[in-house]
This record gives sequence, structure tokens and C-alpha cells, in this order.
Amino acid sequence: MLIDTYGRVATDLRVSLTDRCNLRCTYCMPEEGLQWLGKTDLLTDDEIVRLIGIAVTTLGVEEVRFTGGEPLLRPGLVGIVERVAALEPRPRMSLTTNGIGLKRTAAALKAAGLDRVNVSLDTLRPDVFKALTRRDRHHDVIAGLEAAHEAGLTPVKINTVLMPGLNADEAPDLLSWALHHDYELRFIEQMPLDAQHGWKREGMVTAGDILASLRTRFELTPEGDTQRGSAPAERWLVDGGPYRVGVIASVTRPFCAACDRTRLTADGQIRNCLFAREETDLRTALRSGAPDEEMARIWRQAMWGKKPGSGLDDPTFLQPERPMSAIGG
Repeated sequence: MLIDTYGRVATDLRVSLTDRCNLRCTYCMPEEGLQWLGKTDLLTDDEIVRLIGIAVTTLGVEEVRFTGGEPLLRPGLVGIVERVAALEPRPRMSLTTNGIGLKRTAAALKAAGLDRVNVSLDTLRPDVFKALTRRDRHHDVIAGLEAAHEAGLTPVKINTVLMPGLNADEAPDLLSWALHHDYELRFIEQMPLDAQHGWKREGMVTAGDILASLRTRFELTPEGDTQRGSAPAERWLVDGGPYRVGVIASVTRPFCAACDRTRLTADGQIRNCLFAREETDLRTALRSGAPDEEMARIWRQAMWGKKPGSGLDDPTFLQPERPMSAIGG
């Protein structure tokens, strides 16, 4: 197992397939983009499948989430999903995407074995979308969501980040729209993972702000046991159910004590925390001919040293050098 000194066991693997993205969201990267990883730095399809295989068959990973950058930009994505689906035991598989390429790929991904998708959508207003992402692709995201739902990649979850002065007033409208289309909406607090390192706690839209806004139109009751365990989202039933809404409050309501995630970057580095400033290199061992047992040992050692929390509440907290697009969600 991938266990740490605090007794947490990692069973959820986040795999970044690329650091590239076709949007330029203001809370993630500058308008001009970033210096992308070179092709030789990226893990190949075979290397990704081999490492996921080690995680699933040897280290106890039960769920695999493909992320980016934008994972739909990875040419071999469908093949990777198909090969991971053939592993024994078969892991649950999901994908976090901006949705732009889903219309043309949703059916193929479902056929390959993908179980569901998370799609980023921060606004219902095309003009605000363009301001937030610096691209006029709102219609493509909506079409991608519809294709994912039609293909059976359900539950289709929507990830929304609210920003002061842009879309902070849209929470009730977004929830109403999501309920109408049978999507599960999850609000995510803006995290200090932007490439510009411009994040500031002051002025951010918090979980408390989001819930207060939603309650102006909806009745929210905690779903079942208020202890969410390792799930990142706290969830509420909307108007008594069955529909629900989630809030991921990594900043104001951290869930580090029950974290069950391990991360593999597109260039083969293990990260034991989204906010870690250290990484453990698997790519070098992989390309040096190390056997699976040695790579499993390196992975276990990387997770053993996981810190008790993200450190966001520590006055000395420093953002990771890598932004979210290079780390993977």
C-alpha cells in the first residue's frame, strides 16, 4: 500500500497527461501561456500505462483520474484509457477536462472504458467566459457537456471557480442550470496554484460565501453523515434532494487528515500533495531499466514522507514552483 506516517492510505491516483492547455484561465496561467515541457520530457503512452499498472496491481490504487493541463490534447488518450481498463483489478477511471474537445471524443472514451468526467465551467455567460479564459469557446464547453451526458459518462460533474468581480454572483444561476441538465455542480475555492503567484487569501470567494449565496434561492441540507472522509467535496442536498451540490474548500475547510491521493506528473514525478514543494523522480528509474519492484519501492518511499497538511494556514506557506497546469488537478 501507499501509506504515510500518519496512517493515510493513497488509493486515488491523479495522472497528468500533459501540461498544455487550450485555454488561458486567469487563475491558472498568464495570457501568453507558459513554457511547455519538451516531448522527450513527457512520459510515453507505454510508460504511463506501466506506471498506472504498478500503482493498481501492486500499490493498492483503486481509482485513476486523468488530468492535465488539458488531457484531451493528449493524442493517445483513448488508447491509454483502453489499456488501463484492461488491468486486473480494473480501476475506476475519470477525466478532468475543460470540455472543449468532448463533443468529438466522449463516445470513444466511453467505449474505451472511461467511467465519468469532470468538466470545468465557471460561468453561464459567454462574455464572462471569454474574460476568464481569454478564449471564445463557451459554446464548445456546453456542447462537450451534452456529449458526455449522452455518451453515459455519468454523473457528469461540473467544477466551478468563482472570482470576485467576474462571476461571484452566478452561484444560484449555475446551480439552477446544472440541476435542469442533470449535472452535478461542485464549487472549488480558488487555490494558490496560479503560475503568476498572484493568489491572495484576502478577497477570495470562500465556501461560506458560496453557501450563503446558494441559500438565497435553495434550501441546503448536509448529505448524510457530515464527515466526508477522503472525498474532497462537502455535499448538500438541494431542496431536500435527490439533487445535490458540492463545495471543495481546500483553503478554508481543508480535508488533509483524510487525504487518499497520490499524483503522477506528465514528466514522471510523484507528488504526495497538491501543494508539495518536493517531488520524487520516477522517470529516471523507469528509463534506466528499473524493475517494477524498484519503482514501487520509490513510490512507497515518496508517500511515506507526506506532511500532515497542505500548510495553507501557516504564515510561512509558499506556493509550489509548478502551477496547477503542470501539476495536474
